[in-house]
Amino acid sequence: MKNILILLFLALGLNLNAQKFIAKNGFAGFYSHTSMEDIKADNNQVNSILDTSNGEIVFLMLNKSFHFDRALMEEHFNENYMESEKFPKSTFKGRISNLSDVNFNKPGVYKVTVEGKMNMHGVEKDFTTEGTLEVQADGIVAKATFPIKPEDYGIAIPGIVRDKIASEMTVNVNVKYTLMNR
Repeated sequence: MKNILILLFLALGLNLNAQKFIAKNGFAGFYSHTSMEDIKADNNQVNSILDTSNGEIVFLMLNKSFHFDRALMEEHFNENYMESEKFPKSTFKGRISNLSDVNFNKPGVYKVTVEGKMNMHGVEKDFTTEGTLEVQADGIVAKATFPIKPEDYGIAIPGIVRDKIASEMTVNVNVKYTLMNR
């Protein structure tokens, strides 16, 4: 886990002198609903860094850390859809575009817009979503819910299971940041 965080810093070139918050066990999950089947997967090992001085925000998650209720779904997800051996991680690097609306010195819930690049399954795309930052005495909680279309990221769904997997999935993100130790 430490190696992933070190790589995150080096690869993304974040300024180490700024006010940084880190989440090591954040949550990301997705849900697919069709008339034939519901599919739900959770990942509780999401890493993220938030720089409150400039609004930079970075997420990194290992695709194999998504867990399903049924082992066969998990196997198909990793081998056939995400190709987790070939594409082991998904990332987001961006910034809070309305940072001036957030007072990190005052507890409360603030609506934010995040813009940046999502990289999944080897495909990088511009990505924008809305969410909230809740400033608390002991950290910051970030939440967002947004749709993702697998086909936008080159994830092919075979015709035989097309009716069981929604063309658009709902993704939920919930991470608790704490001040980084220096």
